[in-house]
Amino acid sequence: MSVIDRRRGPRYNRILQALPAEDRNRLVRNMVPVSLPIKTVLFEPGEPIRAVYFPLGGVISLVTPLDDGAIVEVATVGNEGIVGVPLVPGGSLAVRAISQVSGSSLRMEAGAFLSEVRRAGAFSDLFHQYLPALFGQIAQAAACNRLHTNEERLSRWLLMSHDRVGVDDFAITHEFLGQMLGSRRATVTLSAGILQAAGLIRYHRGHVSILDRDGLESVACECYRSIKRELDRVGAPPLNGAHHLATA
Repeated sequence: MSVIDRRRGPRYNRILQALPAEDRNRLVRNMVPVSLPIKTVLFEPGEPIRAVYFPLGGVISLVTPLDDGAIVEVATVGNEGIVGVPLVPGGSLAVRAISQVSGSSLRMEAGAFLSEVRRAGAFSDLFHQYLPALFGQIAQAAACNRLHTNEERLSRWLLMSHDRVGVDDFAITHEFLGQMLGSRRATVTLSAGILQAAGLIRYHRGHVSILDRDGLESVACECYRSIKRELDRVGAPPLNGAHHLATA
């Protein structure tokens, strides 16, 4: 069965997909499918992590809210990863997790997740491969936000989202694009307009369409390739013949 719905994109999680069937089935028995509409908050900074999410589609943003109300994105997670990853019971993270492109996920209670991490085997191995890739993305994003142009960073973000959602057209608001760029609405409009004028995207009323992926890759900064390379190393299985997981 194909894992790609051309209207809705992929509906599987690559980490779960890379596991032997016995391990995957054991984990999935402790999960429930949930829908993640845009702007769904999974947890707040400093809040105990009560559940971990294995996205099947869509994009979840990890953002740092500042005292003046500004919000800056530090990483995004899609069907290649895990959202939450508490390392101790009742642990918390210094970020807000919020659904940026609507999708679905499998939800696992934090206690069950920690038990699986501590259990020697394929999942624990994959988890410990994923953590450095996630932290590497955060470090790369910090350099990217400081050194690269808005058009380069927007191209990088659009490519990463395109990889996750698996379709050429998806909804994204000006508000979220502004958070990603750390910029005002006018800057987002200008940057999107430059990419649109070049024939790379079409952006209208909260929807973006990828028209020329190769052209977008030529504009994107090196950070896209660096982040993708690290994430692709985490036991990613081939798309052909992959097992389909239940969704919300």
